[in-house]
Amino acid sequence: MKYVLDSSLALKWFLAEPDSDKADRLREGWRQTAHELLAPDVFPVEVVHAITRAERQGRITPAEGSAFLAETLAELPAPHAPVLLLPRAYAISSAMRIGVYDCLYVALAEREGCELVTADAKLVPNLKAQFPFIVPLGSLP
Repeated sequence: MKYVLDSSLALKWFLAEPDSDKADRLREGWRQTAHELLAPDVFPVEVVHAITRAERQGRITPAEGSAFLAETLAELPAPHAPVLLLPRAYAISSAMRIGVYDCLYVALAEREGCELVTADAKLVPNLKAQFPFIVPLGSLP
């Protein structure tokens, strides 16, 4: 199976949060080549941004943040150039009044004909009606 995953899901690989076990199972399936994970090239930047935010909030230490950065860079989903996704991401963003970063993930899943798995609590209710391939992480087994 092929999935696009967003940075909200990947952060659960490092932080003990609700549905972290589901995010871990998805990553483990990828490691065992049971499925393919894809993301736009902005994925590692967004994950590292979230890691530094967790550090500033005191949820992790700088040493943990550094280790999470190394792990992020060592295991990246198959990257896709955002420049090729921008026209569609812009159209979705403009029509749906949603940030273009989120729309890059939607545009990639749409183009690849696969599900977008997300832990973003706002993305699902805002876009699922128009894009039924958006799947909340919590709905996975």
